[in-house]
Amino acid sequence: MDAQLPDRVATLLDRHGCASRWISFEITESAILDDPGHAVANFNRLHALGCQLAIDDYGTGYSSLSYLRSLPLNELKIDKSFVMGMMSDANDAVIVRSTIDLAHNMRLAVVAEGVEDEAAFDRLRALGCDMAQGYLLSRPTSAAEVAAWFRESPRARGAREATTLRRVV
Repeated sequence: MDAQLPDRVATLLDRHGCASRWISFEITESAILDDPGHAVANFNRLHALGCQLAIDDYGTGYSSLSYLRSLPLNELKIDKSFVMGMMSDANDAVIVRSTIDLAHNMRLAVVAEGVEDEAAFDRLRALGCDMAQGYLLSRPTSAAEVAAWFRESPRARGAREATTLRRVV
């Protein structure tokens, strides 16, 4: 929510020779609701730099479609509470499926958070989810461990081979 954030990001990108498309900013619904005008202004400025933008924990706030329409987003992250419940709760399953459909119709990629078992992973793949994140894929790792994880983990196959569901740590 810092008004100077886009300027600081631009300076850092330039200083370090980093491509802006490599950087993804996530904002939670609740942060948008705290000051929607400011959030939209900052997201527009970050988008103009070429950064990727995502709504995190989608579905846990008030899920206003008006801000989905007004923000220059690249992806939507479905909150883990729905993903973890979708195999046992029909309402959660409907929310996950509907969110994937909504996001795709808005030309947004979809990340499912909280994927902890193969059944959920397979169901998300069948629903056309773009990416998954959760303990099934990896526990949190240090920056030093990431390179080894990509080389050694069967879960990193998506980073080495084309699949219908990219795998994200």
